[in-house]
Amino acid sequence: MRAVVVRSFGGPEALEVAEVPEPVPGPGQVRIRVAAAAVNPVDALTRSGLMTEFGELAAGSRPAYGIGWDAAGTVDAVGEGVTRFAVGDRVIGVRDRIDTALGAYAEAVVLDAGAVAAAPRGVDAAHAATLPLNGLTAWQALDLLDLPAGATLLVTGAAGAVGGYAVELAAQRGLRVVAQAGAADEELVRGMGAELFVPRGEHVGDAVRALVPGGVDGALDAALLGARTLDAVRNRGAFVAVNGGPVVPSPLRGTRVHNVWAAGDAAQLGELSALVDAGRLTPRVARTLPLEGAAEAHALLAKGGLRGRIVLVP
Repeated sequence: MRAVVVRSFGGPEALEVAEVPEPVPGPGQVRIRVAAAAVNPVDALTRSGLMTEFGELAAGSRPAYGIGWDAAGTVDAVGEGVTRFAVGDRVIGVRDRIDTALGAYAEAVVLDAGAVAAAPRGVDAAHAATLPLNGLTAWQALDLLDLPAGATLLVTGAAGAVGGYAVELAAQRGLRVVAQAGAADEELVRGMGAELFVPRGEHVGDAVRALVPGGVDGALDAALLGARTLDAVRNRGAFVAVNGGPVVPSPLRGTRVHNVWAAGDAAQLGELSALVDAGRLTPRVARTLPLEGAAEAHALLAKGGLRGRIVLVP
């Protein structure tokens, strides 16, 4: 089968479509015939070798590394002990391990059943593929913040994939959302549930405190602004960086500081799927490309400005 791998770290040109053996599910695993795989920033970090610098990936531990976390498709084989899924089920899933020989950019991928759930019924595979990593990241970041209903939450990068899900989920938890995004995205993020808005380019701490005296109760930093976002949080508030790496700030003024890396969670994935089908969560696809377009997808991702995810369709 065909899969995208990286043999030598580098730019988008390092992505190679290779013929590889079809993976076989082990105990507790399922094999998914991939219909769509979302392209995420963590894929670019892996491809470039930055994950080795952060310490999350050991360089040289494999001859080739798989790329891609998000998959939507159909179960075509199940391993021993798997009872929740059967061949033919439409599913979504996330590969939450970085150091693997195969990722979701492939014609088939094997995932732990605990990281797989039924796909939303009301959207196509491309839209469904944007849900696992980004939806779980937003959900688990909100859990870490642990803010009560009525509290104020700043979401930076609110028009992005993680930020958009975070705004919708936070509003549904009863939080008052302050969204930070480009000026042209104000209507978009307010439509997602943001009550207040701060344009990108302004000093985020000053701008937020002008709207919320004393600062917000918590911040979900999807834009990775680090200390600039923390400046908008009140004393002894809460802060979560999304896959922050070296830009996680110090816990100034007694702030609870966390860094969220999503973990596969079938129950949470199932709830996210149900929210999509209920019209309460909005998957967004910027563009679809074939598997051979992986390098082009990474080049587009590097340019920025996307609203939704690029999705590879094997």
